Amino acid sequence: MSVVLPYEKMWDMPLGGTSEERQVPHWAGNVIWGFLSCVFKVCFRYRVDHRERIRAFDGRSGVVVVANHTSFLDVAFMYLATRPKQWVRFMGRESLFDNAHGLVGQILSRVGAFPIKRDAADRTAIKRATRMLKNNEVVGILPEGTRRGKGSKTPEIHSGAAFIAKMGKAPILPMTVRNAELVKRKGERFRFPKITIEYGNPVLVEDFDFLPKEDRLEGCTWYAMRECFALSLRVPREQVDMRALFPNGRDFTDVFAAHPVPERAAEEVAAGVGAVKGPGTAKAAPAAEADGGSAR
Repeated sequence: MSVVLPYEKMWDMPLGGTSEERQVPHWAGNVIWGFLSCVFKVCFRYRVDHRERIRAFDGRSGVVVVANHTSFLDVAFMYLATRPKQWVRFMGRESLFDNAHGLVGQILSRVGAFPIKRDAADRTAIKRATRMLKNNEVVGILPEGTRRGKGSKTPEIHSGAAFIAKMGKAPILPMTVRNAELVKRKGERFRFPKITIEYGNPVLVEDFDFLPKEDRLEGCTWYAMRECFALSLRVPREQVDMRALFPNGRDFTDVFAAHPVPERAAEEVAAGVGAVKGPGTAKAAPAAEADGGSAR
C-alpha cells in the first residue's frame, strides 16, 4: 500500500480502464468514496438515473463525461455516480493541487484528478486525457470552466471537451447534477435538497462533420452542453434557450434545427467503438448494468 506518492506521478498512471500498467493505488479513493457516499446519501438522499449509460462503456471504450456547472458539489456527485465500478479522471484547475502544502493535491490525485492550466492551451493535460481515453478510462470535464452565477465572468462554452474526445476517439456523455445549486446560495444557510444525477445519451464527434471544419468542435460541445441543460431543466433540448445561457457565444440553434443530429443509445455506441478498437485494446465487454434506468 503506497501511503505517499508524488502526485505528479499519479497523473500519468492509469486508474481503471484496461491498461496492465501499475495503477494509482485504489485504497484512498475507495475510502473517500465510501465516506462521501454514506454522508451524501444521508444528507441529500441522492439517486442516479440512467446509470446504465455510463456502465455501457466499462471495458469497451473511453468516454468524456460533461456536465453543466452550478455548484462546488457537482464534481463530488459526478465522482459518486461512477463508483464503485468505474473511476472518473477529472480535469481540475492547476492552482488547486498545491493547496494545504500539497495535501489537496494528494487527495485529488488519489481519486483520479489531474491539473489543467486555465485560459491556456495546455498540451500536457490534453495528452494525459487522450491517453486515459485510449486506455478506456472515463474523463470528466465541466466545459463552462467555472460555476454559473458565481463571480463576474460571463458564462462561456470551451470546446476542449470535443477536441479531447476527438483525439481520444471517444464519445461524449452529457450528464447533470440536479438541485446541487440549492445547497448553498449567497447569504443563505446550507440546505439539504434531494439531489438527482442523470446521464443523457452519448454524442459522437463525427456526427458534426456536416459543419464547416472550423465549427465542428465548437458545435459539438455546444450541442452536448444543450443536452446537459435539457437534463437539468427536464425539458426537450429544443426548449433550452442557449442564447440566454451563453449570451456572448456562438448560437447553433437554427443550424441543428435544420440538420438534426442522430440520437444514439449508449449500448449501441459502446459496442460500435469497442468493435472498431478490436479485442486487443479492450477487455471483454461486460453486460450493461441492469438497474432499470436508475440506481438508488
